[in-house]
Amino acid sequence: MTLPNRLLLSGLLLSLLGCGGGGGGSSATPPASSTKSAVSSISPSSVAVISSSAAAVPSSSAAASSSTPATGGIYPGYNLNPLPADTQGMESTALHIASKIKIGFNIGNTLEAMGGKSETYWGNPKITKEFVAFVKQAGFSAVRLPVSWDQYANQTTAEIDPNWLNRVKEVVQHCVDNDLYVIVNIHWDGGWLENNVVPAKQAQNNAKQKAFWEQIATHLRDFDEHVLFASANEPNVDNAEQMAVLHSYHQTFIDTVRATGGKNAQRVLIVQGPSTDIEKTHTLMTTLPTDSVANRLMAEVHFYSPWNYTGMTKDESWGNQFFYWGKGFHSTTDTAHNPTWGEEDYVDQQFKSMKTQFVDKGVPVIMGEFGTGIRKNLTGADLQLHLDGRAYYLNYVTKQAIANGIVPFLWDIGELLDRTHNKVLDQQAFDALMQAAAQ
Repeated sequence: MTLPNRLLLSGLLLSLLGCGGGGGGSSATPPASSTKSAVSSISPSSVAVISSSAAAVPSSSAAASSSTPATGGIYPGYNLNPLPADTQGMESTALHIASKIKIGFNIGNTLEAMGGKSETYWGNPKITKEFVAFVKQAGFSAVRLPVSWDQYANQTTAEIDPNWLNRVKEVVQHCVDNDLYVIVNIHWDGGWLENNVVPAKQAQNNAKQKAFWEQIATHLRDFDEHVLFASANEPNVDNAEQMAVLHSYHQTFIDTVRATGGKNAQRVLIVQGPSTDIEKTHTLMTTLPTDSVANRLMAEVHFYSPWNYTGMTKDESWGNQFFYWGKGFHSTTDTAHNPTWGEEDYVDQQFKSMKTQFVDKGVPVIMGEFGTGIRKNLTGADLQLHLDGRAYYLNYVTKQAIANGIVPFLWDIGELLDRTHNKVLDQQAFDALMQAAAQ
């Protein structure tokens, strides 16, 4: 999730999502593309890197020209002590790790909070070892840690404050101590990468991507396969030219992490589809970056569809908010706020496209964010119908994701878990979620 969308939805975030804005896979309107049947898929050359030791080769000349970006000369090098490859504790492939993660949880709006150089700046408490233990006890098997790095870095040298590196490492340790898999990313981070997936910023951003990941990867290098790295968050990409630039950012990420050696030589790495939107990913992400080791890459998308249901804060001329989702949960009295698109068939189609494009070819897919909060403007029978439909939505999306080989990570919805007192707030929604994960 990104800060611009966070500000746009600030009213809803307090009463609905409790999180940081819009996500991939969502459309403010149901465009014609929302029902199209795209036919693109990963090229055979990129599949080879998953099924053998062969390296993936981008299928287009634009992607090829971006696969080995120039990153030198802007920042100092931070890969100061590369180590020989260390395979101990790193035996699992990406597919094996994905099979171990039934459902994950984002500890969001915390380590990625921008503006105040504090993980509490957006109103959430600090992440404690007690809360991480509660996440494990509640039934989640993995954590996604959105992290901001740029505000903690020297803007001339890109050197990250060692105290911040240590704080992130401390939280990662809490996760590993609880036998949780943990994904560490570069999140919105002020938008330096996310909002600048364009040729004009390509060289500069690749240099920063390299400098940051040299430091992050080195600092977290000794953790075993429980720790995964993710290149970005929701990189804004709309066309093939931008996709080629994003490909270069991901290539820099992979090359940089691998070059630090040690356990990073085998670590599972995650690359994000364009805007982490399923339809854009299906159309534009037809190859994966090259990796020096086989079977260690995952793809990531997000899912906040239909946006009318998960994120809209007011009715618009082109469409209304949706309050009641799913077969059997439509209102007979508030029909103006029943969905007109984006229900079960849509979910099925979206997830099947990722299964066909990636999972069936040996590439696990992480659904790094999904979820929806409570519409607190509703009362009485309308509110109960909304709550019933919300529980059904969380159950259906989770169940269908898992059925298609996609690993779902719930966004940190404020109404679900109380992070201060470590307890479940909405037992109905929580039970529906965990029931789906258990199947």
